[in-house]
Amino acid sequence: MREFTVVIEQDEDGVYVASVPELPGCHTQAESLDELNRRIKEAIELYLEVEAEEGEKEHLDFVGIQKVKVEV
Repeated sequence: MREFTVVIEQDEDGVYVASVPELPGCHTQAESLDELNRRIKEAIELYLEVEAEEGEKEHLDFVGIQKVKVEV
């Protein structure tokens, strides 16, 4: 069993978008959080299946998210 951090955002149309920072390119979207949860689990499983076929790669550990202000 492995645990992953999932970042969830909501776009301007109200669609939820989930991504997994530890797995580059692993993301999905849905109109509800329940559906998003099911879809991101499926995306992670598929990502790990493909990774296993290609040979395991080195992963980065998720540390956190930080907001940074810049003057524009």
